[in-house]
Amino acid sequence: MDAYSLAKALHLVSAVAWFASLFHIVRLFVYHAEALEKPEAERAVLLPQYALMEKRLWRAIATPAMIGTTVFGLWLMNEVRAWTQPWFHVKLLLLLLLFAYHGLCGRIRRQLAEGKCRWSSRSLRIWNEVATVLLFTIVFTAVFRRPIGMAFGFGSVAVLGVVSISVLLLIRRARR
Repeated sequence: MDAYSLAKALHLVSAVAWFASLFHIVRLFVYHAEALEKPEAERAVLLPQYALMEKRLWRAIATPAMIGTTVFGLWLMNEVRAWTQPWFHVKLLLLLLLFAYHGLCGRIRRQLAEGKCRWSSRSLRIWNEVATVLLFTIVFTAVFRRPIGMAFGFGSVAVLGVVSISVLLLIRRARR
């Protein structure tokens, strides 16, 4: 097994775990925000449980996966001298946005735990889609190894979004 293949495999596994945790934690944020609107008896049970689940997910999976992705990504970057390639500069910018997304998710988690979060469940649902856009654009940029890959990734998300929304609207109309 060569160093490049090992670095790539570990980087991919870490990145999958990182994105899975980001998708899941924001979904927990949505449920947490919705629990704030429940009757007191339900809130008393749900809020501590969501805060605990979010804390465990953040500390046991999200942050370690981010660190693993970074460490193995740096190793991979060194193996292929990625900094010399134009596509990598685009990917680096997208990664900075992903780190900012991760940091803001950490802030939202703390605010929810303290009862000081002003995000609605609807705005959190929209926030969850930001990770999807980042995932597509990062992967397409890395796979196509051209800055235009980012456009393909973003276009794919747009098409999937339009199709998904259309299907959901059709289902809603059919239920009426």
